[in-house]
Amino acid sequence: MINLGVEQFLMLMAGSLLVLGVISLAAGVLILTFRVGGKDIHTLASQTARMAQKGLADDIAGLVGNASALLEALNQLVRTTSGVGVFLILVGFMLFASAYSLVTMVP
Repeated sequence: MINLGVEQFLMLMAGSLLVLGVISLAAGVLILTFRVGGKDIHTLASQTARMAQKGLADDIAGLVGNASALLEALNQLVRTTSGVGVFLILVGFMLFASAYSLVTMVP
């Protein structure tokens, strides 16, 4: 059985929170960096815009409506992905603050 004193237990908890905070912060930054401005989203948006222009030129109302719905879905996808990235960054900073408060408790 492992005997841990109060100080060692608090330091172990602080170290664990610090590691989880680093992982959360890194995941949030990676999501914001690579997922929001991804090449696939830009390609899909440009193809949808071309499809809408063709629908307007050929006077096809259904095609224009579907293209507009697709563009709105892409906007929602980008906003949701950005929100997830920002949330993970905030969680990382809260975990850092929790780790710091545990370290300052150690006598």
